Amino acid sequence: MGRVFEKRKYVMFARFAKMAKQFTKIGRDIAIAVKAGGPDPDSNARLRMCIQNARAVNMPKTNVEAAIKRASDKDMANYEEVIYEGYAPHGVPVLVECTSNNPTRTVANIRMYFDRAEGALGTKGSVAFMFERKALFKISSVGLNHEETEFELIDFGAEEFTWDDEHNELIIQTPFTDFGHMQKALEDKKIEIKESSKTFIPTTTKHLSDAEEADLVAMIDKMEEDDDVVAVYHNAR
Repeated sequence: MGRVFEKRKYVMFARFAKMAKQFTKIGRDIAIAVKAGGPDPDSNARLRMCIQNARAVNMPKTNVEAAIKRASDKDMANYEEVIYEGYAPHGVPVLVECTSNNPTRTVANIRMYFDRAEGALGTKGSVAFMFERKALFKISSVGLNHEETEFELIDFGAEEFTWDDEHNELIIQTPFTDFGHMQKALEDKKIEIKESSKTFIPTTTKHLSDAEEADLVAMIDKMEEDDDVVAVYHNAR
């Protein structure tokens, strides 16, 4: 009984830790959005995206409102988006997406994670050319006709469609430059956006053995524990 309890406690702790990480990320995204476009979501598409993503992870409305209020404070620390590039162990190219109010601290930590894993932090442009920046939208597919929806949304930049009929969802991929066009098109069509995000997709892939993959995962796990790290992208398979 004691072991079962300990396991449940660990699972709950891990779940709450993940939730806290998500809330921290969205709070920083809100800060960046408000600084860039103001606190009114009606006139700030980026802030609307943040609010949509907050709902997707069940972030309380009071937390969202508090984050917007804090971001509107002139004394609020300025967060910025930073992408670090480098090579993980076994020559795997990696992009590390961060939001930080202290880039000096952040780059020192990222370099440490690379070094400890016997990888190397690179310079700007050293691996980014191996990835394409894309935007992803997860929407409700209830009542949508597959063929008609795809035909209509291609005009707004849609490249790929993934229909999940089991969960009544559709994931749309677009070039990142078409993010605003797609967001507006979905809003104009009164289609519920459950979540939206940017991602980096590798143009080539690198095969790893089980042992090599374990080394890569260990490094990524350490990076993702860092509060400044939003996501880590690589081309391993």
